[in-house]
Amino acid sequence: MDPLDEVFAAMRVENALYARLEAKAPWGLSTRRVDGTARFGLILRGGCWLTLDDNTQPLGPIALVAGDCFVIPQGLPYTLRDEPKSPTVNCVDVVRANIGGVVPIGGDGAGTTIVSGWFNFDAHGAQPLMDLLPGLLHIRMDQDRTQLLQAALQLLAMETSQRGLGSGLVASRLADIIFVQAVRAHIDALDANTGTGWLAALSDRRIGAALRLLHQDVAANWTVEALAAAAGMSRSGFALRFKEKLGQSPLDYLTRWRMFRAGHLLRHTDKPLVEIADSVGYQSEAAFNKAFKRSSGAAPGAYRRSSLPAAA
Repeated sequence: MDPLDEVFAAMRVENALYARLEAKAPWGLSTRRVDGTARFGLILRGGCWLTLDDNTQPLGPIALVAGDCFVIPQGLPYTLRDEPKSPTVNCVDVVRANIGGVVPIGGDGAGTTIVSGWFNFDAHGAQPLMDLLPGLLHIRMDQDRTQLLQAALQLLAMETSQRGLGSGLVASRLADIIFVQAVRAHIDALDANTGTGWLAALSDRRIGAALRLLHQDVAANWTVEALAAAAGMSRSGFALRFKEKLGQSPLDYLTRWRMFRAGHLLRHTDKPLVEIADSVGYQSEAAFNKAFKRSSGAAPGAYRRSSLPAAA
């Protein structure tokens, strides 16, 4: 299984909302932090300034022009304005009554049209990817690699301008596609040679080959030597480059993803613990229980029971 396929399949978009912002200068919107939510926007007409209000690493103001798309994967607070110092109003106050429709805002100056949306994920399934993505994905539409993303965004723009039967369902499905395509566009823009992190590692020709092999069979008795051979590297060179990219050793990474897959099976299936243990590479249920509790802080049985209301 491709690593991204596995993560996206586990994320389980629970709901999606959207609106079409028709803004005229002067105008400004501010949002609050909402964990477990990803936000996105497409600038259809005009332009604006985006500021990401991350206390640890604030970003902006960033100029957005027609055709640009932004995705904020981790629900961080942000502002949109016609000018960097324009006053803002709370997004919830102006959008609440117009979910799925047109939201007018601002004065009588230059116009900007933005299709914006937000969607919630299964918190456990989304966590691995959310932890590994930057706070902001800014995709410029002048890149050939974003054609699929452009197509999905334009379909969403059409749904928001001419609502029909099932528009809410269509918008939710398109929001899911938009997020996947935005992540793919972000990966394509990474420098595989100098970039670090999980996404950069996936785009690295050698490390990425080993990662895909590992994800295809996390239950296998992988060794650093075997993974290095798959990458076409020496054991020491592979181990060093792997840690430089991902900040952990190959076997620590393997354990992490075994626990991720086990957690998904515990939450969404009724498979016996011994079967789950075997599917993620543990020959005894006792060894699996110990590893899972060390990783998650709860024994597999307790973890499954705590997830039952959410699963239901």
